[in-house]
Amino acid sequence: MATTLAAYSQGILKGKVVDEQNLSLPGANLIIKGTRIGTVTNQNGEFSILNLESGSYTLQVTYLGYMTQEKEFEITDGGTATLRFELTEGALEGAEFVVFGDRLKGQARALNQQKNNANITNIVSSDQIGRFPDANIGDALKRIPGITMQNDQGEARNIIIRGMAPQLNSVTLNGERIPSAEGDNRNVQMDLIPSDMIQTIEVNKAVLPNMDADAIGGSVNLVTRQAPNGLRISGTAASGINLLSNKPIWTGAVVLGNRFLDNKLGVILSGSYNNHNFGSDNIEAVWYESDNGTVLEEFDIREYRVQRVRRSATLALDYELSKNHKIFLSGMYNQRDDWENRFRMRVGRLDDSFDDGDYTQTSPGVYQTFGRVEFETKGGLDNDRIKAARLEDQRVYNLTLGGDHLFQKLKIDWNVTYARASEERPNERYISYRSSGQNVRVDVSNPRKPLAILSNPADNLTIGFNGLSEQYGLTFDEDLNARLDFKLPYSDKGILQFGARYRGKTKDRSNNFFEYEPLDEDSFGATLGDVPNQNYSDPNYLAGSQYAVGTFVDPKFLGGLNLKNSGEFEETDLLEEYVPGNYNARENITGAFVMADHQVSDKFSLIAGVRVENTSINYEGNIFDIDNETVSPAAGSQNYTNVLPGVHLKFDPSENTVLRFAWTNTIARPNYFDLVPYAAFSPEDEELERGNPNLKAATSMNFDLMAERYYENVGLISGGAFYKDIDDFVYTITTQGFTDPQFGSDLQYSRPENGGTATVYGLEASFQRQFLKNFGIYLNYTFTRSSTTGIEDRDGEDLQLPGTAGNMFNASLSYENKRLVVRVSLNYASDYLDELGGEGFEDRYYDKQTFLDVNASYAITPKWRVFVEGNNLTNQPLRYYQGIAERTMQEEFYNARFNFGLKFDLFD
Repeated sequence: MATTLAAYSQGILKGKVVDEQNLSLPGANLIIKGTRIGTVTNQNGEFSILNLESGSYTLQVTYLGYMTQEKEFEITDGGTATLRFELTEGALEGAEFVVFGDRLKGQARALNQQKNNANITNIVSSDQIGRFPDANIGDALKRIPGITMQNDQGEARNIIIRGMAPQLNSVTLNGERIPSAEGDNRNVQMDLIPSDMIQTIEVNKAVLPNMDADAIGGSVNLVTRQAPNGLRISGTAASGINLLSNKPIWTGAVVLGNRFLDNKLGVILSGSYNNHNFGSDNIEAVWYESDNGTVLEEFDIREYRVQRVRRSATLALDYELSKNHKIFLSGMYNQRDDWENRFRMRVGRLDDSFDDGDYTQTSPGVYQTFGRVEFETKGGLDNDRIKAARLEDQRVYNLTLGGDHLFQKLKIDWNVTYARASEERPNERYISYRSSGQNVRVDVSNPRKPLAILSNPADNLTIGFNGLSEQYGLTFDEDLNARLDFKLPYSDKGILQFGARYRGKTKDRSNNFFEYEPLDEDSFGATLGDVPNQNYSDPNYLAGSQYAVGTFVDPKFLGGLNLKNSGEFEETDLLEEYVPGNYNARENITGAFVMADHQVSDKFSLIAGVRVENTSINYEGNIFDIDNETVSPAAGSQNYTNVLPGVHLKFDPSENTVLRFAWTNTIARPNYFDLVPYAAFSPEDEELERGNPNLKAATSMNFDLMAERYYENVGLISGGAFYKDIDDFVYTITTQGFTDPQFGSDLQYSRPENGGTATVYGLEASFQRQFLKNFGIYLNYTFTRSSTTGIEDRDGEDLQLPGTAGNMFNASLSYENKRLVVRVSLNYASDYLDELGGEGFEDRYYDKQTFLDVNASYAITPKWRVFVEGNNLTNQPLRYYQGIAERTMQEEFYNARFNFGLKFDLFD
């Protein structure tokens, strides 16, 4: 039922719905019998109905998996009646009882919210997150229909919804936009947030007028834990092993919550810690078309060794000022430290040798030739904090103060949020040894496993000194947001909702880069063999034993160098390395909305409204004149207004069948840094990047249709279709062999551009059922297709929109009894275009991926449980290919990891 209120009356009804364990039940449907007046419980299981006329009523509550309940209540003039429902389990199918354990209870909470939401959504509850072996929110999200994730270092980081790239989607925390810790985009790093800090994930695939409009693909709302109804203490203690590093994983989490002062004050505090030593085995290749066929231009073998530590804490307080007025304060803090050492062997300038014919073919696809060979160590200052590694310190925190107020004919909700994200990289160091004209062997006989390597491995130690540098990076993103929303009944069939919104943002990046030249190179170490070094080759290298990465400078030696000693090193401030990347952006978004939520009949409801958003952005950057070595400021601004109407229809032909239709209009603003008219040029790599101050915001008209059939024993079968018509989409294009009047010729040139139009359409299907008493099955599939126009120099080609995975599939089979839960989960996403090149040969694709995970738990007692989890059992690599699937551009392996431990949940 859409929320509807009676008008011109004097009483208020409010209350709460819980289960037999006193845990709140969100998404419960409540209806006053004999009327169309009803509502749905919020995340805390609370509900309220305004403006009821004096008299006696009966309220009915229904909830999938639980017995229906009714209670009578009395409304008096100016009074507030309070009801509390405690529902009992009742999942029956015929005469056979379905085991209603922790897994199914979590699924019931999610499905009830999804069923009764006004818009098209997918919901994952905290119990559902816990039932999958997911360390972070990103890994939990990839199991939702229509979602695939881009991985980084083996964990899901950036979200793609229905083929929409990460910058076309939004991520919010309790309805407020999360700032981004990354320097050049709006993406929120999903691997920053542990899953055990979140109570519910809401994926809004068709946004309502009262939601922020920057969500062409969709909006992901992360709901933090709320204060319980009584004392609750829960926690996790776990360890494990990563099969690549063969080092332990440590995990701990605790949640403490209770109510005080006669239940007026609710408090919940949670904390989480995860310490993971891992790494990756990685190869990367750049291909080009020579006069003698397709060969390698450049090739890397990389070895990564990483320690990742996450620390998170949340606090939520709510206080009941009176029966009808409540205020709340909530905050969340996340910190992720990554200590990374990277050892990169690179063979470059191969195009010169092949173009000059300076090679010998020893067998089909195998060549002896000459190249520039480099061995580079990435590290950092060796102290207690940085540990001779590249430290990336990412932090995100927010604080929200808000209130809910009930009056006789009006409901007011408000909040103010301050949030800040930052990324700091202190004392990041690189040292490289590099020599040209080296004898190398190039093998492209199997383009899926290309190779370029020194012909004589002993030459590794004779490679000469090339460069030594230290840099500092700091990016911060600061938000101040506020909203004020009103709900006012205009009849006994509908509510008028209206409100205002402000989002203010400041984003700043301040980097530096210094190069150090040893005053006495012979004394320092003229060749790699002259300095402390270590061989990192591994016969069990996951990409293949043929990839022997070689010997590199020891990170401890690099970290121990006193670079500020002017008696040993000459320091040079390399402005061209960092000045073009530094910028400041200030963005103000003001918005307002109005919408009507109308119950047309017992089975049909309508939401219609419009949202208006004004965007004002000012940005400042830098242009570096490479000829005169001078820096000049670059500034610009944009101001535009979007009018965004929307309609949502919901038809319930039966109690558990829902048909939905939505017409919405959404936007996606360009990345801040993309608007800055900068020019970043790397002479060493012959790469040029420019900004584009003329970029426009992308807009999209969206149509969604969904049919859902729910089952009382907690199940669902659904199917739907979607269509998006996008104007001015932003894409990044990279052109090889580009000539620039300032920076020279034969460059790799990248820049953001607006395309013309894009269409995206697809189908979604989902199935969840319990069978044979103890078994459950979970399946979903998404089919997506896209097309574009207006791609620079490629109008005649049938190009898909970058990020559109054609097929996505999830499957999960579970067994559950009163003590034992076992689950096997499969996640598949097909390949898709990731970035456009100047021609099809240069296009970069993200390859298909299949993940297999298992988890099991056993209840020692009803409140204590042991568990074991296995993740990435298929050893699925991250793989990109160039142009065609057989031509590997990158292949990075992480191996499987296992966790085991103890969970407890104690509550009154």
